[in-house]
Amino acid sequence: MVALGKSARVFSAFALAGCLATSLALPSLAQGLPGLTIFSGIDRENQLGYRLDNSGRPSVRDRYRLRITPEKMTLAVAQLSITYPVTFEGTFDPDRVEVRVGGDEIALDEVEWDQENRVINIVPVEPIPARTRVEVRLSNVRNPIRGGTHYFNAMVRSPGDLPMLRYVGTWIVSIGEQ
Repeated sequence: MVALGKSARVFSAFALAGCLATSLALPSLAQGLPGLTIFSGIDRENQLGYRLDNSGRPSVRDRYRLRITPEKMTLAVAQLSITYPVTFEGTFDPDRVEVRVGGDEIALDEVEWDQENRVINIVPVEPIPARTRVEVRLSNVRNPIRGGTHYFNAMVRSPGDLPMLRYVGTWIVSIGEQ
């Protein structure tokens, strides 16, 4: 049996402690509100919060909770559109989309998933009031097979506006990259 020197024992203790700390932290990791994002190309004030209920694991069903703060909702909203990149090869279920305003679900007139143009259009029955907290819940989403980071953009159209969408912010969604 080889005797370890004092420095080797100390190093071993630190290595073991590091492994234990890392393994204990892993279960607590959840895919959620963006933390520190470096070099995303999106200014911090344009990054929106979100949560993936199934931690964004590749190729599984998930629920996306995409949030927009009251500060971003400067005008009433007659239509909300979510665009996503060509790199996102997951699927959405338009029948399982809901919008919550201030915590309460609102009635939707139409939800359209335009696969060709990579956009989900959501039209509420009544316009969403300005300066309210909004959460879009996309349930029954099939995450892409391959992991990656995908930029989902929130666009809105106000009542009476020209049919032009205004940019509200971006959700930087990571799949399989915990």
